[in-house]
Amino acid sequence: MPAAPAAQRLAVSSSAAISPATDAARLDVTVIGGGIAGLSAAALLARDGLSVQLLEAHSQTGGCAGTFRRGPYVFDVGATQVAGLEPGGIHDRLFRHLGVEAPAATPLDPGCVVDLCDGQAPVRLWRDPERWRQERQRQFPGSEPFWSLCAALHAANWSFAGRHPVLPPRTLWDLGQLLRALRPANLASGALALASVADLLRLSGCGGNPRLRRFLDLQLRLYSQEPAEGTAALYGASVLTMAQAPLGLWHLQGSMQALSATLETALAARGGHLHLRHRVTSLQPAQPKGWCVRGEGPDGGAFTSLSRDVVVTLPPQALAGLLGEAMPETYRERVSGFPDPSGALVFYGAVERSLLPAECPAHLQIDWADPGSLFVSVSREGDGRAPAGQATVIASVFTQARPWLELEREAYAKAKAKAMAGIQDGLERNLGLDTAAWRHRELATPRGFARWTGRPYGFVGGLGQHPSRFGPFGLASRTPLPGLWLCGDSIHPGEGTAGVTLSALMASRQLLQARGRSLALP
Repeated sequence: MPAAPAAQRLAVSSSAAISPATDAARLDVTVIGGGIAGLSAAALLARDGLSVQLLEAHSQTGGCAGTFRRGPYVFDVGATQVAGLEPGGIHDRLFRHLGVEAPAATPLDPGCVVDLCDGQAPVRLWRDPERWRQERQRQFPGSEPFWSLCAALHAANWSFAGRHPVLPPRTLWDLGQLLRALRPANLASGALALASVADLLRLSGCGGNPRLRRFLDLQLRLYSQEPAEGTAALYGASVLTMAQAPLGLWHLQGSMQALSATLETALAARGGHLHLRHRVTSLQPAQPKGWCVRGEGPDGGAFTSLSRDVVVTLPPQALAGLLGEAMPETYRERVSGFPDPSGALVFYGAVERSLLPAECPAHLQIDWADPGSLFVSVSREGDGRAPAGQATVIASVFTQARPWLELEREAYAKAKAKAMAGIQDGLERNLGLDTAAWRHRELATPRGFARWTGRPYGFVGGLGQHPSRFGPFGLASRTPLPGLWLCGDSIHPGEGTAGVTLSALMASRQLLQARGRSLALP
């Protein structure tokens, strides 16, 4: 079995209570939240020579990309695949900049298998672009104008993203970074800034293909929390190509915690401090410049810390509680006006590998009615998640988060049992399993995610990639309060480990520019 995650091995040394705050002990930066965004921002800023502390409420890092054990099994909590590890990808560039070795990983081929449960063969998202072209032509005859339009938009978007624009801009420097990244192709695609993927279907003459629309609704919901009608065209055009080379989706050896462990190593190597079991409860401006950070430490005692800048990776819905009266009213109104992010129901199971279908893919998406479409991840033999001859099976479903925390105990137990039965039924029917096959099974709800991540209501996604909230229309990493920055899945470019890492890079660049410094990855 793999060794305990690095976050757990470091817990004793890294979770000691913070020393009492004094002006002499004022730090450069406090980062709140030890998910991938927080770890990336903290490591980047420490690499640039700033004094950095990272505060994480849980006993390990990783957040929604963390892991947990049940006997011999290691389960990825939420995220189960990684983008951006290919040469030139954001994780590859970040690790080279930080001087650490990327975790071992293998490309997924196919990246996912999508079963529309319509009696036809499942759709396989092959890594090879030509093989994928042949697959989609077979599965969705006449759809090539749509895919060609997406490819053109993706090419413009990807080169634009590689020049690291700041979106949305809030200062002249931000605007300069945005203008520097623009090219004629981006100006042309900008005409579709408020369009949806469904609009692309109509523009390409493919709007009358119900099977294609069903496929797109499933895939886009997975990455943007929205169906085709509600997913920004410029975002959707790129995520629909993520599984193909030269990009790709990757399966980490050991567990998703390997990504966090690598970033922890980089943070420690540059003198940054990780404090586990430190829950922040209040952020208040401090004189003459900076922030006073208060919270509860590992022993339940209070801590206070001073720093010039604070980077918050929590959902923006948490800001009102942290800032109190310090939050400008117009900003409070804007944040409160956003729709709730999604919650998740996640089934964690384990079976004998021999009981699974032959050549069972690592990732499947199943169009299932109750409680909803299933995204299924199956461990690989020897990847450190299950003993030899066994496999972990994780199935997740998006759900509204708030209702799960508002249920009384008895109603909650019934709702949880019903959801678990529905997911289990979907897995058994589509994977050919018998109920007696499960060696382990349990279900997590938004209530459990609220405890695990500390996120309000157990939200697991960002604001969603609706045209009205994507790119220039989204929430800025630069807040109206000097020295307070945001990154994570609610900030451009959005969800996923690659997306939140790009948001951490953007916020770090802005913070350093305010100090007269610059940051550029190789």
